[in-house]
Amino acid sequence: MESGTALIIAARSDVVTRVKRNLISRLSLPYTEDDLHEDVSLLGSGLGLDSLDALEVVLGIEQEFGVKIAEGNVGLLRSINTLVDFVLEKGAGTPIKAGGTR
Repeated sequence: MESGTALIIAARSDVVTRVKRNLISRLSLPYTEDDLHEDVSLLGSGLGLDSLDALEVVLGIEQEFGVKIAEGNVGLLRSINTLVDFVLEKGAGTPIKAGGTR
């Protein structure tokens, strides 16, 4: 596997783990990281989070990764994968290459 691809995979894996830990911790969920599938729906029939939980998720992601989630951007709460995609798109969680650049 190419080293660039390996770095991307490692960065995504790290962000997935951090998002899961954040959800479990902040919401006191009775799950382990392995219990939460990346495509589980966070709102509605999946984890069944309510609007207060959603706010807590947003605050947790903003604090954990130093990103800002715009008000009303409920689409990001579709799944763990959508949160991870957002975090990576914003450059948070990106591995640092030799020379200190991302």
